Amino acid sequence: MKNKKAQTLGLVLVSSIFFFIVGLMCINYILPEIDSTRISLNCSDASTITSGVKLECLLIDTVVIYWIILVFSVILGAITSRMYL
Repeated sequence: MKNKKAQTLGLVLVSSIFFFIVGLMCINYILPEIDSTRISLNCSDASTITSGVKLECLLIDTVVIYWIILVFSVILGAITSRMYL
């Protein structure tokens, strides 16, 4: 019987490309929510912002970066799991 590792690796690569495209397309749906949250927290007004709200504004600003890291880690995890099985 042939080694099925190469066959599943091709399927994982195609699935990874699909997941990458869908993951980056989801950023367009996240950005308006980030903007509305920043507006409701009044993050742009430095005179009335408290230290807790400053921290919350910083965390909200990093959501897109965390989303991109999540997409890449899922893709790399899927590819490496098929390489070592």
